[in-house]
Amino acid sequence: MSDITRGRLREPTRAEEIVALGLRDEKRRRTRRHIAEVATRLFLRHGFGQVTIAEVARTAEVSVNTVYTYFPSKEDLVFYPEEASAERMVQMVRDRAPGEAAAGAVLSALRAELRREDERMVGLTDGFGRFVDMIRAEPTLASRLDALGRDMVDALAATLAAETGAAADDPLPHLVAAQLGWAQDQLFRHLAEHSRAGAPPEVVRPSALAFLDAIESVLSDVVLSYARR
Repeated sequence: MSDITRGRLREPTRAEEIVALGLRDEKRRRTRRHIAEVATRLFLRHGFGQVTIAEVARTAEVSVNTVYTYFPSKEDLVFYPEEASAERMVQMVRDRAPGEAAAGAVLSALRAELRREDERMVGLTDGFGRFVDMIRAEPTLASRLDALGRDMVDALAATLAAETGAAADDPLPHLVAAQLGWAQDQLFRHLAEHSRAGAPPEVVRPSALAFLDAIESVLSDVVLSYARR
C-alpha cells in the first residue's frame, strides 16, 4: 500500500527537491530572457523613450508585475543582468587554467564566446550596431553603460590585487584591468561597426577573431604575463 493510500503524503527526497529547484530556476531564466528580448525588439523599433513597461508586458504576454519582478527599472531591460554584469571579467579570470595569466584568460573567454553557437553574448546578433547606437543616444543608458565599464575594471582590479598580494599603492592591478577592459570595449566596437554594415555572423566571427589577435599583439609583456596562476 502506498503512502498516499494510507492517507499520508510522501516527503520529497533531496534529489527530487534539487530537480524541482533546477526546473524552477530554468523557467525563471527563460522568462527573464524572453522579456528582455521582447523589450529589446520594441526599443529598437520604436525607441527606448517611446516604449512603456506596460507595452513590454503586453507584448511578452506577462503581467506588469512580472516584468518588475525580473527588471526593477526600465534600464535593466537593456542591461540584461546575465550579460551586463560588473563581475563579467572577474569570472573569466577566476576560471583560468593553471599557468594562464589574467590577460590570456580574458582573451580566451572572448574568443570562446565568438566561436560558440549562442551568439548573444558578444553582439553577433542582427541589429547589434543599432542596439549600441540606441544606448549611446539615450543619456540614462549611455551613463549606465559607462558606469558598467568602470565597475568591471574596478572589480577586476580588486581581484588581481588580492590574487597577487599587491600593495595598496601598486598601480599595476588597475592598469592591467583597464587594459583588459579596453580590449573588451574595442571588440564590441568592432562588432557594432560590422553589424551596422549588415555583415552576417559568418563574416563577422572570423573578422572579430582576427581583431582579437591584433589586440593581443599590442598588449605589453607586462600585461600578458600579469597574475599568472
